[in-house]
Amino acid sequence: MECGCYTVSGLGANKQAYINAGADRRFLASAMMETEVMDTNYTYGDGKSGDAFNAGATKQNWGMMRQCHSAWTSYGSGDYAVSDAMNSNRSLDVQVYNECRSYFGDNWFAGHRNGSSGLSNPNTTDINNFKRGWQWTYDMLNGHESDNVRFWVSIPAI
Repeated sequence: MECGCYTVSGLGANKQAYINAGADRRFLASAMMETEVMDTNYTYGDGKSGDAFNAGATKQNWGMMRQCHSAWTSYGSGDYAVSDAMNSNRSLDVQVYNECRSYFGDNWFAGHRNGSSGLSNPNTTDINNFKRGWQWTYDMLNGHESDNVRFWVSIPAI
């Protein structure tokens, strides 16, 4: 895998805003892998709907969120727009992230990377590469939690 770092103007402010909302380095690493500035200014739902719909800075999928976030467990696949609130509420974004990481444990990576297919088959090469990329990003963030340094790993979008 290719990886590296560069500076992005304004990134430090977003890192700090998420830390102020309760994020830790795990969240920052996840968000950093998804968007250059760790924000929610991407195509609505990441161009997806139903359980594949993505929301928040870490682009969590609705299928997992509606299992791990107790306020959303009664919703179905078609109710994905409820999670849009995470795009403008950093505290909610961090809360749901933490709940999902706790609920799914190490399988969180598989579900985050490849939805229900990933949860059913969590040890694919692609998922393991994603986990390694996330771990590298997490490790590199140590000491860079509020500066403009962005770490990147070349992991193809799916």
